[in-house]
Formats: sequence, C-alpha cells, structure tokens
Amino acid sequence: MKIQFQRVMHLSFCIVLLLSASSLFSQPVNERQEVRTQYGIVSGKKIANSEIFAFRGIPFASPPVGELRWKAPVPPAPWQGVKITDEFGPSPVQPAPDPFMVYTAEFLIPRSPISEDCLYLNVWTGAKSSSEKRPVFVWIYGGGFMSGGTACPIYDGEALAGKGVIVVSIAYRVGNFGFFAHPELTKESPHGASGNYGFMDQIAALQWVQKNISAFGGDPANVTIAGQSAGSFSVSVLCASPVARGLFHKAIAQSGSVVVKNDRITSPSLANGESEGLKIAEKLNAHSISELRKIPAEEILKTSQGVGQFITDGYILPEPVPVLFASGRFADIPLLTGWNADEAFVFEFKNKEAFQQMAAKEFKSGATTFLKHYPANSDEEAMASQIALSRDRTFALSNYKWADIQSVRGKSKTFVYYFTRKPPATGEFVKWGAFHTAEVPYVFNNLKFFKRNFEPVDHQLADLMSDYWVNFIKTGNPNGNGLPKWPSYDVKKGEVMILGDKSAAAPLPGRGGLDFLYSDMQNN
Repeated sequence: MKIQFQRVMHLSFCIVLLLSASSLFSQPVNERQEVRTQYGIVSGKKIANSEIFAFRGIPFASPPVGELRWKAPVPPAPWQGVKITDEFGPSPVQPAPDPFMVYTAEFLIPRSPISEDCLYLNVWTGAKSSSEKRPVFVWIYGGGFMSGGTACPIYDGEALAGKGVIVVSIAYRVGNFGFFAHPELTKESPHGASGNYGFMDQIAALQWVQKNISAFGGDPANVTIAGQSAGSFSVSVLCASPVARGLFHKAIAQSGSVVVKNDRITSPSLANGESEGLKIAEKLNAHSISELRKIPAEEILKTSQGVGQFITDGYILPEPVPVLFASGRFADIPLLTGWNADEAFVFEFKNKEAFQQMAAKEFKSGATTFLKHYPANSDEEAMASQIALSRDRTFALSNYKWADIQSVRGKSKTFVYYFTRKPPATGEFVKWGAFHTAEVPYVFNNLKFFKRNFEPVDHQLADLMSDYWVNFIKTGNPNGNGLPKWPSYDVKKGEVMILGDKSAAAPLPGRGGLDFLYSDMQNN
C-alpha cells in the first residue's frame, strides 16, 4: 500500500510539473529583455506582433562635446542599474531634414533630436540566448558624410532580424564635426593625425560589437559591414584601413566606393586638410582649438557645405584608398556590391548639340568612342546618356572596379548586382526611376515604411533581395534554395544579378562605357 501510494504521488507530481510547464509556455512572452554589456545592463523592448527585441540608443562612446569635440571616441561612462533603450539616440548635427527631390520623410532622420551627443547604436535580435551565435549585420548610413542617421524609417532592422541575423545600426559624426583637420588637432593626437573622426566613430562601434554582441546572441567572428552611398564609401575605407582590420569578415557596398578616383568624394592630404581647417577657423574668428571647441554647434554647422571630405591622415588611411587597393592592401573578404540603374544627379540637361560639344572638349580624340557608349543623336537620347554618365562616374565605376580588383587580386568571392526596379510613382516622382537609395527598402524588406502603391512584384523583389542579403551575411554567398542562381563575379565573364521586374543573372549592362571611363581616367 505504501509503495502504491508513493507511485500515485510521484505520478501526480509529474502531472503537476507538466501542467506547470504547459501554463508557463502558454503565458505571454516577457515584453522586455535585459542584456549585460561591458558598460552596464540595457533593456530592450519586444516589437509588437514579433519575436524580435529592439534595443535603441545604446551608447558606444561618450558624448563628443566640449573638450571631446574633434577627438577620437572615448568609452562611455559605466552606469548602475538598468538603462532603458527604447528610443533612438540623437542624430548627428546636420541641416534640418526637409524633404527634397525624391527623398520623402521615410528616407530622412526625424526632425528631433539632433545633437553633437550622437554616438549611439541600435540592436535588433531574435536570439533567445547568448549562446546562439547568430551572424551580425552592421549598417552604416549614407548622406554624403554631411547628413544621415540611424533613425531613418527605411533602416528599421526588424524584418532582417526575423530572418535569423542580428542587425546593428551605428552612428558617426558628419560634416565639420566628423571630418575636420587642423594643425593643433594633429599635434594633440597620439597618432599625429586629424580629420577622420567619423571613421574613428565607426571603428569604435565595430569594437563595441566585437566585445558585446555575443551577449545579444550574435557571433563576433561573423560580422558583415554594410552601407549605402556614404555608408558604402565608408565600407571601402574600412576595408582599406589597417586600423579596422579584423573587426569584420564580409562587406556589402551599395552605390559607391573610393576604390578609384571620385570627383565628388575626395580625400585630400593631411596638409591640405589642415589648411582648410585653418580657413574655417578664420571664418569663425577662432585662433585656437580651445576657442573652436567653445563655439556653438549651430555656428560650426554653417561652415559645412556640399559633400564631406575625409583625409588621407596617415593613421586611419596611411595612403589614399585607391593606392591601398591597387597595391593589394585591403581586406580580402567576401564582397557583395552593386548600384542602381538611374541613380544620377543631373540638374540641368544639355541638348544633343551641347552634349556632343562637351564630349569633344572633354574627351578630345576619344569623343567618338565616348558617344558610342553615351549616344546623343536626339535630345531624349542625350538626356538618357547624361543620367547614365552621372550614375557611372559617381557610383557605378568605383564599385565595378572594386569587383574587378577583388576578382583579380583577392581570393574571396565577389557578387555584383544591378538594381533596375522603378518603384511605383506618380507625378514628379516618375522621372527618378530606379533612383539612388531606392534599393534600400527592398534590402531591408521594409516596403511598409516606403509610401508607394506597391505591386506584387515589389513585395516579391523585397523578399528575394532580403533573402540574398541574409544568405550572404550568414555564409558569404547570397545563393540559397529556391532563389535564382547568382554567379560569383568573374572579370572575364562580367556576369551580375539583375534585380528588377524580372531577376536573373546576365552580362553587366553598360560595361563598355565603364571600361572607357576608367581607361580615360587612367590616361589623364
């Protein structure tokens, strides 16, 4: 009787345990998640109707204000207790984010907060434990090194994180807060350099990832850096910089690099950068760095114009990026790169006669060959050629040659895309076609933030592109089951993946024009 009683009690206890476990897993999942970083505990919030937790506004450096303006990022002060990270940190100081051209609010930072205190990053994770070792995707925003921020709606990381990667977006200083050289700054630097504080911010954020991302379920040994426009230029700089070596293992560069000469994004010598810094100080009536550091940010902002210039400073960049790449001194890692069909900035079109005259003046004996690649037999044809020429000179050529260099000099595979889908548009937006940045919402699978009347093909393309990108982040190869085959780039074959109404591998459109431009550039 005693033995039978014990068996009944044991069975009852097991049933209670099973019922308890069942009730535990049927209860709502905890809406918050706490993670211990090297500087303190952060608390992220579960996104509604999702399994992803978002940690927004994690400091990876001290505010670069006061005496820390124009200094390499300094680690943040450790904090006690739990830091709630539900809001993006302030965007870096820049002009007001007013919509312009095709760029509506979803492509821009919020109107506030904007501050020098801007060195924060964000993490989206679906990991249930710190032992999962999910691949890590680090996003670097664009903006011509003069604007941008992590809080742009199209950069939301939930959808990509839902496909099994950890998404991190990082901030960096822009304009004359991030790229300002001066003899006094060079003298006070332990590296004898100044001018590249924005890149130092990016490197500091990548160092934070190495030390902390495992606590969020990420794998610090499988980090992919990625960016678009100035973010893509940044990726090429980081791949060339010896200071960044080993902090990442794959690279994605969307629309732009400084692997070859680029007239819009230049990297003057340290001496030239210091000279420009002295001119800015003179405009501000400041006679020392001490005085400059006391000037309000709004006054410094007024001296930032055009497209940002970074410095060949001897530290972050010991030599210009094209020199480093040409000599094989770059990170030989898997690369995914490409550009968009219509990403041009032409504000005043020439008619066919004026375009032909420009060709004769600029290309001289090569004008006839130039006009074969960029024809101008009618005003309409001349307009299309001017769009293609602007696209090729500003963005396509540098990514194309990067793929060539990687294919010839590197051991790692490269994959090249050409984005041709024209997002549905009406009115003034129709003329922009597959514009600069148009691919980003597709990559992030974030069409819900992109206010257009999308068709089924757009959602199919967003699913396809985000799958390609996630596969590359995971393995260094975008291919996967059920996806159109994307061949690795071979300089002889020149095959790329066309991403558009129909997506398939094909010979690179316009390759002859790119080769002509590069040859002309080398000879002049």
